[in-house]
Amino acid sequence: MARNIDIVCDADPAQLVAERLAAAVHEGGHIVLTGGGSVARAYELAAELEPDWSGAEIWFTDERCVPTDDERSNYKMVDEKLLSRVKTHRVHRMRGELGREEGSRLYEQELGSLERFDFVLLGLGPDGHVASLFPLQPTLDVTERKAIGAEAHLEPFVDRITLTLPMLRAAREIVYLVTGKDKADACVRAFDGEPSRETPGSLVRAIRGTTTAVLDPDAAARV
Repeated sequence: MARNIDIVCDADPAQLVAERLAAAVHEGGHIVLTGGGSVARAYELAAELEPDWSGAEIWFTDERCVPTDDERSNYKMVDEKLLSRVKTHRVHRMRGELGREEGSRLYEQELGSLERFDFVLLGLGPDGHVASLFPLQPTLDVTERKAIGAEAHLEPFVDRITLTLPMLRAAREIVYLVTGKDKADACVRAFDGEPSRETPGSLVRAIRGTTTAVLDPDAAARV
């Protein structure tokens, strides 16, 4: 039984997520974007649905410690698919090029007194990781910080900056977008099983809000 989460299976999950994202932007507030192949199309569609993002502040779930022109950069992908196509006001980029310690320190400083995001978009790795919080790692136990540095435990093996579990869980609305057969096992463990440090995605639920997983039929095959 899924725990504190609504599961939606749709042939076009990117469209559904784009509509939710556009609605969140229209309401304004603090919006958190993520990287990964599954979300790219949703960003393109969201840009078409809502061209004015100036009423929202944009944040990131995580980033690889590479320059912004590196193909592995989450910011590069999000900028190409979304940010360069819409009107924005404040975009809070994680400075991965500074390294995981300095980059995370500056991001936490930038977060300042912000305690709660309004909308967080997440993906899910085949190993069950979420943001750059990997299975069985000490990063899952951090409770006193909002952003931290992390070692990569999945290709590409470069250091990361990531939001922490408490910061993600505090969100008013969390939406996962997961696609592909290679994610089917992770979806079962993250959305239909017991919470476990072996599957970080099972640990991220909005404590005082809503959590939804939007899956394509391949990813939902075993849920």
